[in-house]
Amino acid sequence: MSIQGLAPVAVLPNYQRQGIGTLLIREGLKECGRSGFQAVFVLGNPDFYPRFGFIPASRKSLKCEYDVPDEAFMVLELESGALQDCSGTVKYRSEFSLCE
Repeated sequence: MSIQGLAPVAVLPNYQRQGIGTLLIREGLKECGRSGFQAVFVLGNPDFYPRFGFIPASRKSLKCEYDVPDEAFMVLELESGALQDCSGTVKYRSEFSLCE
């Protein structure tokens, strides 16, 4: 299975509400699909990402390795049924770890 974590997306406050973040997410998801990824995880605003089809990962029996609110850890299947037989904890690469 090929899964991707969507990196943090941010737009400077003076440029928000102009569709830039939406464009970045849509293009990122298109590239993930073109690259053969079957699902994409995101840790982010639960009011923003569902518009792209993301749902709480807990609905797929998956949880985040970080202590975050359930609704903030989401997943989008780019290939229907890709996560059907998956469950457990999703671990990010070390580059995503918080600095101490």
